[in-house]
Amino acid sequence: MTPQGAGHHPSEKAIQGETSRLLVDRGAVAELRRHLSGQLLRQGDPGFDAARRVWNGSIDRYPAVVASCVGVADIIRTVEFARSNGLPLAVRGGGHSVAGFGTCQDGVVLDLSPMQSVQVDPDRRTARAQGGATWGVFDRETHKCGLATTGGQVSSTGIGGLTLGGGIGWLVRKYGLSCDNLLSVQLVTADGSCVTASPTENEDLLWGVRGGGGNFGVVTSFEYRLHPVDTVLAGVVLHPLSRARRVLQFFRDYAAEAPDEVSLFAVFWTPPHLALARTDNAAPMIGLGACYTGSLDQGEEVIRPLRAFGPPVVDQVRVMTYPTLQRLLDAGAPAGLQNYGTAAYIRELSDDVIEAMMHSALTMRSPLSQVYISPLQGAVSRVGEQETAFSHRDAPYLVNILPMWSDPQGSRGHIDWARHLWAQLQPFSAGGVYANFLGEDGQRQVRASYGRAKYLRLMGLKTKHDPANLFRLNQNLVSDVPSGSPAGS
Repeated sequence: MTPQGAGHHPSEKAIQGETSRLLVDRGAVAELRRHLSGQLLRQGDPGFDAARRVWNGSIDRYPAVVASCVGVADIIRTVEFARSNGLPLAVRGGGHSVAGFGTCQDGVVLDLSPMQSVQVDPDRRTARAQGGATWGVFDRETHKCGLATTGGQVSSTGIGGLTLGGGIGWLVRKYGLSCDNLLSVQLVTADGSCVTASPTENEDLLWGVRGGGGNFGVVTSFEYRLHPVDTVLAGVVLHPLSRARRVLQFFRDYAAEAPDEVSLFAVFWTPPHLALARTDNAAPMIGLGACYTGSLDQGEEVIRPLRAFGPPVVDQVRVMTYPTLQRLLDAGAPAGLQNYGTAAYIRELSDDVIEAMMHSALTMRSPLSQVYISPLQGAVSRVGEQETAFSHRDAPYLVNILPMWSDPQGSRGHIDWARHLWAQLQPFSAGGVYANFLGEDGQRQVRASYGRAKYLRLMGLKTKHDPANLFRLNQNLVSDVPSGSPAGS
């Protein structure tokens, strides 16, 4: 089987271009270009090759057109163009989708990246951000007012994809998921309508976009609740892999007693500056990451056990601004590398789970690969299970398995490594999966993201707002779910 997103042979590229030109009427493209305020690129145009690429270097697709939208009118025109011409439509925000949903073959890429405006209301503690904003842009604007909300852990990630699928980040245990802080959205539906979803208008749709992904339309703007977050005590401590068993046993006990003000993760990785430099001393390590949100004096006391245990060989924990923290892990997620991803909720960080992950770390096929363990609970578990489409709020831990490598010829081995670890964790599964960390793993896994009752409710919204499934390049909701095998098979 060909690995997901496998690249095309160079000789295919001319054929792909001819296919796209045959599929798309030149007159229709010219009409779209005349009415689009943003840039429209076709194959052969200067800048097209850069515009078609996404963060995951494994994805090598050739859309027929890339429409860079600068406003709602551009979005409506692009949606209508794709629908009326029967073309696949990919919506790109930050472009960090591991599955490559921000691009497509022989279709239309609706690129939101020109739309990055963020307007902050410090009195109401809210922010409204356009759909193409990244967390780096968002944090820069909210930080000016000493405010923030839960974002991801890489500043170049788009706010859209992360929020629509849930949103786990440095503030998650204190302030909940990104989608928990979502107050309203404006979106363009498949028929070209521009609608608002809020607690008082289309509230069922607001429920759906809080975890149901991009299945219902193009979100043009997000309104978030903000929190008083300015300076935090945060960072990563590093231990040699030989100590991983004792380190993770300590981490398990520490996380169980830690207050909500501390968001945590453990990670098997090679520090990015060593992994990318391919140095001789680039070896996997076990890292513990923490962010304390609250009084810094109290934070020093709370974080002290994490910094003292071992002791670590490297201690990078310090006082920093929240935007600085949001950029801390950027080096570990550079654009253009080969990527695959899968994830599992687990019931506990048992000794057996620790052993499985230690063995996996020893057999990593690339120094760039990473395995994250995130304790959840806290504010996540205090939101009612039925309040949002996001599910599995009672899961204690989430494991994210992310192989990364540079040579596309070795893709099969890296993907098999990830799937093997996923299979090893299944006896300890808490059930379900986190949609944001899925690659192209099949409809059975998408349904597992929500459970039967929520999936049926989401399908009702899908049928209402996108009956022809125009918005299908995502973790897609479909009415007829095949009985495919789970990820890892």
